[in-house]
Amino acid sequence: MLPITYSPAYTLVPTYECFNRCGYCNFRQEPGRDQWLTESVAKQRLGSLAGQGVREILILAGEVHPQSARRQAWFDLVYNLGKMALDLGFYPHTNAGPLSRSEMTSLKEVNFSLGLMLEQVSPRLLATVHRQAPSKDPQLRLEQLQLAGELAIPFTTGLLLGIGETDQEVADSLMAIAEIHQQYGHIQEVILQPHNPGQRQTDNIPAYNPQKLVGVVSLAREILPAEITLQIPPNLVGSFSDLLACLAAGVRDLGGIVPIDEVNPDYHHQSVEQLSQLLEENGYLLQPRFPVYPVYFSWLNPNLQQRLPILIN
Repeated sequence: MLPITYSPAYTLVPTYECFNRCGYCNFRQEPGRDQWLTESVAKQRLGSLAGQGVREILILAGEVHPQSARRQAWFDLVYNLGKMALDLGFYPHTNAGPLSRSEMTSLKEVNFSLGLMLEQVSPRLLATVHRQAPSKDPQLRLEQLQLAGELAIPFTTGLLLGIGETDQEVADSLMAIAEIHQQYGHIQEVILQPHNPGQRQTDNIPAYNPQKLVGVVSLAREILPAEITLQIPPNLVGSFSDLLACLAAGVRDLGGIVPIDEVNPDYHHQSVEQLSQLLEENGYLLQPRFPVYPVYFSWLNPNLQQRLPILIN
């Protein structure tokens, strides 16, 4: 059977507040209206995961403006949650929007990988769905991918599909990712995430056509280097038959299977047991993975490498 990987994950959200106002977002809250996660509550939540098979702790943060007086407190919380998860035996992966070089360097100490969705490279979207989202500037996000490469950080990025992009812009986005990876070799996964409407989004954006998604998977497999794994979130695909079509086209990972998809809270995952059985009936073997791929183990600092002794030895 052909192996398909997933990450047994749990999400910690330091804060839902975000200075961006994306027209499709179902995650953010207005700055000042969200009570930040405390470290004591985070420790309780992580402690409750014992024996549940969770590996990855996804630290998924809304963005505090880089010039905000609260940016340092925000970053300290993001960093401390990673360290806490690490100390408790988990494997942190952080996605907290664009970061400075010093912030990324610090997070590399307590994370096995980092992530940032490129979404789309078209600046045209800054006049539509990203009209109130300054950190969604494509150039800023491309610079973040490049910075991760310079710092030798295993990285996950991806495209958001169905937010007004053209077919050519999808191809351009994939080519931009491929070009940066060819320079640094650090991009382990590319997520192809179809937009699905949620109750809290402000713009009237319909669901992405699942039949079109299969074509994007095929295009991505043509454009991206073979060593980059393609990922599809199974809860955002229209049906299981659509998921099977994506697997046939080249998808090899299903991302984090979590109790709640914080970015798409209206769309729940099937249980790992259900998904595994369905896949097995169709010739696929669902296997857990870590948030860093084995080829990148040697990139990690010695403290992190020691957390993966079975795999390294």
